[in-house]
Amino acid sequence: MALELTEATFEEKVLKSEVPVIVDLWAEWCGPCKMLTPIMEELSTEYEGKALITKVDVDSNPGIAAKYGVRNIPTVLYFKGGEVVDKQVGAVPKAKIAEKLDALL
Repeated sequence: MALELTEATFEEKVLKSEVPVIVDLWAEWCGPCKMLTPIMEELSTEYEGKALITKVDVDSNPGIAAKYGVRNIPTVLYFKGGEVVDKQVGAVPKAKIAEKLDALL
């Protein structure tokens, strides 16, 4: 299951992570965001122990979206070593996300 993050848990779980982290920035009202939800759930199972798959509700945690300049959702940020190393905007196929994640492993 993708880990739900808040502004309070973001630094600990993402910036201090020993493994690559995907952060899916989404909102409840966003149709394309809902298309990504099952993909993120599958990836969280497939990459368990190798990478961390997370979600951030931008309505509840606007500071994270602001910090990383997220203007459109869904946006997927790829973190490695506490830094953003890649980014995708919009609903994208699972294969594209897995390809980018594999490059970080």
